[in-house]
Amino acid sequence: MKLTALDLGIIFVYLFAVAAIGLVLQKRARANKEAYMLGGNTLPWYALGLSNASGMFDISGTMWMVMLGFVYGLKSVWIPWLWPSFNQVFLMVFLAAWLRRSNVATGAEWMLTRFGRGRDSNRSHAIVVAFALLSCLGFLAYGFIGLGKFVEIFVPWSAVQPYVPFTIPAEFVPHFYGMLFTCFAVFYSVLGGMASIVWADVLQYAIMTAASVVVAVLAMDNLDTAPLNVPEEWRTPFFGATLDMDWTGIIDDVNAKVRSDGYSLFGVFFSLMVFKGVLASLAGPTPNYDMQKILSSRSPQDAAKMSAFVSVVLIPTRYLMIMGFTVLAILNYDQLDLQSASGIDFERILPAAIQRFAPTGVMGLILAGLLAAFIGTFAGTLNAAQAYLVNDVYLRYVNPGAGNATVTRMNYGTGVVVVLVSMALGFLAKDVNSLLQWIVAGLYGGYISANVLKWYWWRFNASGFFWGMLAGIIAALVFPYFTEGLDLYYFPWLLLISLAGSIVGTYLAPPTDMETLKGFYRSVRPWGFWGPVAQQVKAEDPSFAENRDFGLDMFNVVIGVVWQMSLTLLPIYLILTMYTELMVTGGIMLACSAVLKKTWWDRLPHDGDSVAATLKRKLVSVS
Repeated sequence: MKLTALDLGIIFVYLFAVAAIGLVLQKRARANKEAYMLGGNTLPWYALGLSNASGMFDISGTMWMVMLGFVYGLKSVWIPWLWPSFNQVFLMVFLAAWLRRSNVATGAEWMLTRFGRGRDSNRSHAIVVAFALLSCLGFLAYGFIGLGKFVEIFVPWSAVQPYVPFTIPAEFVPHFYGMLFTCFAVFYSVLGGMASIVWADVLQYAIMTAASVVVAVLAMDNLDTAPLNVPEEWRTPFFGATLDMDWTGIIDDVNAKVRSDGYSLFGVFFSLMVFKGVLASLAGPTPNYDMQKILSSRSPQDAAKMSAFVSVVLIPTRYLMIMGFTVLAILNYDQLDLQSASGIDFERILPAAIQRFAPTGVMGLILAGLLAAFIGTFAGTLNAAQAYLVNDVYLRYVNPGAGNATVTRMNYGTGVVVVLVSMALGFLAKDVNSLLQWIVAGLYGGYISANVLKWYWWRFNASGFFWGMLAGIIAALVFPYFTEGLDLYYFPWLLLISLAGSIVGTYLAPPTDMETLKGFYRSVRPWGFWGPVAQQVKAEDPSFAENRDFGLDMFNVVIGVVWQMSLTLLPIYLILTMYTELMVTGGIMLACSAVLKKTWWDRLPHDGDSVAATLKRKLVSVS
């Protein structure tokens, strides 16, 4: 099915709407640095939550999850724990509030509040800036080219060529489409800053929700006329030591995909995934758009609410679309074109299913929703990159006393430069793919150990952070030369190497200045191994109360993960018309919600005056 005038009209109305948002909010974003980077800490938590959910609803991730749903059925709900998807639960329970109490503009600036100033602190600050910028550039480059390839499926160049006065080689058509749609993301995100991004994301979320509901209804209508022929193990989320997913006699080609993915020993895979996921969640968010949304909230209480709201609005909506396309693809597998140069490509299920099943108007809505997902992710990542370049490079090293007009010009300039560099990397994707994947994998391989210790151990210092990150990164970059590539099964070794670097680096330097530690401990109030600092703080202020919520927080994390998984399974059971399982899961979700209302929501912090927070951040940034 080809795009009709109605489909194209829906897409163009959406694109012009987000551009208009950027123009409307341009004046507000010029007020000061905080207004541009953090929306002035005035954005409501529910808007930030919708924005974050919109940013996580990306094209490539949705294509991957549709493939997982097709191949693994209900067991596919566990595999996103690789990210880990349950990190939002840790954020909502305690980490988002801790991060927001730090009263900083970026993750790199956070290093100064935790480790103070000095040579080692500067190095830890620098390595976080490098981590953030390389990650952002990598994600922007591959998002750019990925979007172009996705659009090319629906808008062949042969249909566009007669209307443009130039020709483009076939290999660069995806790049042209990527540049075209990226311009809309750049326009509103560079002009309007964080506020523009958030309100555009709210619009984008509404479009994606409508698209998801339509796809789910189409799938349920199709199930009424034909049974779903899948392996018995496909229909249950429960598993044993092995996967036991056999598609023989149903769709034999899927068996080869199961073998190539390496998930057969599912029990071992799941255990390692949980181990890594818990540590990654305890480390807190990586310095990207998720962290920037938390720092943009009005208060620690709003930061926690926002993180919980992300799960509520993202998971059910996204899985309506994922399982809807999965069901449509299985019922009509013989009608899908999944062939590629290397054989059957199951990641083509999503675009193939859209082409095959979406009626006129609905296709435009779905494509507008997926374009919105890309543009939202791109704009949020771009905003994060701008924040690090302006706040942590320009204002720290080049022009600390810059006025608002100068900062505004730098925000615009860095936004354009970042986009141009990411586009250049996208054009060179064939040459730099392995390099960028190498760098990003290395950075994330070295991230966890040092970033866990920074929250929970008072003696951990900037030297330990720098050497822990560096040791983990080097190990992760070297491992591919001795193995067939980075894999979850090598994570324990990476963790041990990074941990060793963190410990050795910590004891190579004296502890962080006690005044810095006391200031951090008073404002953030973490639990963990903070005994010596807590003693001095209480000696100065006997009324100060330590954070003794470790046990309660861990209880809430467990309940929260069960609650989050219930939100995942509800739309799946609904589409598959498994009503008994739907009712049981709904009951579990309601019970978990009731518990969290008493043990988490009613106990949320009420600190974090936004005016005082802004003033403190300004003092930190110019001192």
